[in-house]
Amino acid sequence: MTLNSKSGKSIFLADDDADDCLLFEDALREVSQQIKLTTANDGIELMDILDRKVPPPPDVIFLDLNMPRKNGFECLIEIKHTDKLKNIPVVIFSTSSQPETINRVYEQGANYYVCKPGSFSKLKLVIQKVLDIDWNQHKPPRNKENFLITL
Repeated sequence: MTLNSKSGKSIFLADDDADDCLLFEDALREVSQQIKLTTANDGIELMDILDRKVPPPPDVIFLDLNMPRKNGFECLIEIKHTDKLKNIPVVIFSTSSQPETINRVYEQGANYYVCKPGSFSKLKLVIQKVLDIDWNQHKPPRNKENFLITL
């Protein structure tokens, strides 16, 4: 399943930074008008939405790590240990570029890791890269060498 511009798929974004959410939404809209975006302000809201929305699950989740109430690490563990959620691709979307953080979420089952880009044009490129992934080809075991998405 590739999330191309005609697919009509859905993305969930969990991020407590309202400005980052708006930028993501604007970038996604420029990349594809057909993909529905659902946002959550923290991990508790994300898990509540996932509980209500499944089925059908989102096609991919972009997950920030540093959020109040329930952080991205906790959400990732819960998602990957819940039968109805564990096959949803999770892309970590964080400002952290620390190898320890990247290794930790890889071990916890994230599908990819993206360091939040510093410009709108790079954000669009990152989103397009994720949308172009054929998720049917990216089932476990994952390839650690390709885990970090870079531009």
